[in-house]
Amino acid sequence: MNMTQLKVYLLRTNSWQKVLFGLPILVMVVMLLMDHSGDSVELGQAVYRPEMLKRLCKADQLSGDAGETYGEETENGIKYNVRTPANYDASVAHPLLLVFSPAGSNRAKTEKTTGFTFPATQAGFIVAYADHPELSPSTTVELGTIPSLMAKKWCIDEKQVYVTGHSDGGTSAMALAFMTGTRHIPRAIAPSAAGVAYDDLRDRKCPEPLPVMIMHSSKDRLFPGYGQQAVGWWAACNKCDPIPDKIANGCSSYSGCAGGVKTLYCEGDQIHSHWPERSQDIVEFFVSATQVSPLAK
Repeated sequence: MNMTQLKVYLLRTNSWQKVLFGLPILVMVVMLLMDHSGDSVELGQAVYRPEMLKRLCKADQLSGDAGETYGEETENGIKYNVRTPANYDASVAHPLLLVFSPAGSNRAKTEKTTGFTFPATQAGFIVAYADHPELSPSTTVELGTIPSLMAKKWCIDEKQVYVTGHSDGGTSAMALAFMTGTRHIPRAIAPSAAGVAYDDLRDRKCPEPLPVMIMHSSKDRLFPGYGQQAVGWWAACNKCDPIPDKIANGCSSYSGCAGGVKTLYCEGDQIHSHWPERSQDIVEFFVSATQVSPLAK
C-alpha cells in the first residue's frame, strides 16, 4: 500500500467512524422531533373551581414543570407527555385526564388527533398522552401506574383520574375500569371504538357505579356492535333504567343510575380508525363527573 492509498483508506475509515458514532445522535434527534411533531401546543388558562381547592399539595416538594413536558415514562418504558394549564398552580390538586393511544399511533399523534389539550387544561385538568404498548392485561396495569408516577412530580388528585382512548386505547381505558387490580383508578371513563364486547364482560364482577361515556360507530367493521353490547353491561352495573333517552348532543343517556352517575352511549357513522371528534363533549362529561360525590370502591 503506497502513501496515496493509505490516505484514501484512512479517510474512508474516518468517514465510517463518523457515521457509526453519529448514528446514535441522529436517532435521538429523530425521536425528539417525532415527540414534538404536529402543531404547536395551546394551553388553556384554568379557572380553579372551589372543589379543586379542597385538596392541596406542597408545591416545594414537586419538580414537575408547568406547560409542556415530553418523554416521561413508566417503569417498563411506556412513554407519555404531560400538559398543564398555562397558569398551573403547583399547590392545587388537579384532576388528571389520561389519554391512551390506538395501535399505530403514539402520544404526539394522539394529542394532535384528539385535540384535548386546550379544552381540558382550560377546564383545570392536567393531561397525559401515553404511547401505545402491545395490548395485554399487563400493559393495561402498566398504563394504570401513570397517575401515581405523575403525582410524585405534579399536583394531581389521584381520586380524580379520568381515562379515555381510541381503539386499543379505548380497550385499555375500559379494562382499567373493570379489572380487579385497577378498577379503583378511574373516576370516569370515555372509551372510543373499544374492542370489548358483552362476551368479554359477562363473567366480570361489576365495579361500583361509575360514570361511563361509550363511543362507537355503526360502521365499525373491526368491532361491529361492540359499543352497544358494552354499554348494556355498564348500564346494568350502574343499576340504570334499561331504556335510554336521546339527549341534545345526539347521544343516548340512561336514567336512574345509582349515585346519579351518567351512563352515555354515543354512536357515530365513520370507519373504525376515525376519532369521533367529541373531545369537547368528553371534557364536559368528565367535568360533570368531578361534581358527583365518589362512591366507595
